[in-house]
Amino acid sequence: MRRTEKIRWIPLGGLNEIGKNMNVFECGNDAIILDCGMAFPDDDMPGIDCVIPDITYLHKIAEKIRGIVLTHGHEDHIGALPYVLKEFNVPVYGTRLTLGILKNKLKEHGILSASKLVNVEAGDTVKLGCFTAEFIHTNHSIADAVAIALHTPAGVILHTGDFKIDPTPIDGDMIDLARIGELGNKGVLALMSDSTNADRPGFTMSERSIGKTFENLFDKGANKRIIIATFASNVHRVQQIINSAHTHGRKVAVTGRSMVNVLNAAIELGYMSIPKNTLIDLDEVDRYPKDKIVIITTGSQGESMSALTRMAFSIHKKINIEPTDMVIISASPIPGNEKTVSNVVNELLKHGAEVVYERQDNVHVSGHACQQEQRIILALAKPKYFIPVHGEYRHLSRHKELALQTGIPSKNVFISDIGRVMELSSRSAKFVGTVPSGRVLVDGLGVGDVGNIVLRDRKHLSEDGIIIIVLSIEKSSSTCVSGPDVISRGFVYVRESEDLMESIRSISADIVEQCTSGTSLNWTTLKTRIKNDVGGFLYSKTKRRPMILPIIMEV
Repeated sequence: MRRTEKIRWIPLGGLNEIGKNMNVFECGNDAIILDCGMAFPDDDMPGIDCVIPDITYLHKIAEKIRGIVLTHGHEDHIGALPYVLKEFNVPVYGTRLTLGILKNKLKEHGILSASKLVNVEAGDTVKLGCFTAEFIHTNHSIADAVAIALHTPAGVILHTGDFKIDPTPIDGDMIDLARIGELGNKGVLALMSDSTNADRPGFTMSERSIGKTFENLFDKGANKRIIIATFASNVHRVQQIINSAHTHGRKVAVTGRSMVNVLNAAIELGYMSIPKNTLIDLDEVDRYPKDKIVIITTGSQGESMSALTRMAFSIHKKINIEPTDMVIISASPIPGNEKTVSNVVNELLKHGAEVVYERQDNVHVSGHACQQEQRIILALAKPKYFIPVHGEYRHLSRHKELALQTGIPSKNVFISDIGRVMELSSRSAKFVGTVPSGRVLVDGLGVGDVGNIVLRDRKHLSEDGIIIIVLSIEKSSSTCVSGPDVISRGFVYVRESEDLMESIRSISADIVEQCTSGTSLNWTTLKTRIKNDVGGFLYSKTKRRPMILPIIMEV
């Protein structure tokens, strides 16, 4: 067998987790990247803005990378691109809306002019070394989503991207099942399929069904101002909201940076049609009666700085929640965001607003396939090997069960993990090792400079506070000339704990006297003694362990 007939697949994100989807495919001296996403930070990542894949391995194969192909424009598939393109200036291939959203991100990072973006349409093929990437139309909760069929010397590898089978999509084009079936008849070596809803039976409802729900809610809230939070990227959902608002004679204002950016891109590229004189600026909202206004906003996931969250906590500059408002959250919480969404709902209710969300009403449909749709794709593609992707382990495991039910042998179904290398050929599929992988934390302008130790310190500070002990020691005589002064932050209220603070000073002073009485002064020993002795004392008195930071100045 020739060497070039072996394809290596290295997932750098998107397995056993939600988000930061990224796949590397290698064939001989060529490599391509499929998707390049980010993930939202967990609760145990204080101060972190986003999480991107570890791309250490890409530096090893930098000369082989022929391009990046994108399935759609969601953050978990394109969010890491600004950081990756700063290090690897390779062509990026995507559909018009996907690249339209990406352009805004690259512009914010100041690299748009240097980036090579190539528009493709469903049905197009692109030659990238020994790979030929074919773009196949699919349905998802964002327009212009595609699956990618990689034609390789070893056979066809079909990656569905995020998808569902929507028989009545808003844009009129159903997923191209015919092409998937055609590939299946010719022979698909491996199918990599979206597993997000693998634990949900049946079919996912059509996006069009939401239109009727909005009509009913607009009738119900005829005398109220209506505020609707949804995903900025779901232009079909936003289009239906605007259509309902126009039908009911309401003006529409938009708030939230990502919502404004996506809306502008969608209108410019022709993916949305806005009735004349319907859109108004947010500053104009107060000029109209409350019952003639609809506000479309970001914040359906309870993000701390999103527009809806700022409204809920009364820190939005232009919109205050009132008892005459109806707030509709048209999205389901991403796994892990349930608590933050619940907090926002509680705050909205405290203002007296009527809140409509998924648990009460059918105000959201998923963009991901349920079990019956996944079975249909498996039946059409008829893959030799099946690899569930995009989901936590429970999703991947359930999708594996579905594949086995369709008749794929157990030995031909693989659940992988990020960093694990799989080698595929026309005769076999096997794991052959690992590469560096994991998560890189982005905090402001810092990329990767915050690691586990810093996160541990941040968590320690947030839970237990800090005690700072400051003192000055004269160099020549090794005597303490100032302090110890004790500063407390996030531990106890100093004015009500003066005895405790005085005890800390006394213990620290005794340690300084003991450590400076000899002929030489060991700074490390002094700091360690202060940390240990003060820490032990505080735990015995409070059963708490604050961070203790001795600051010793030599004068």
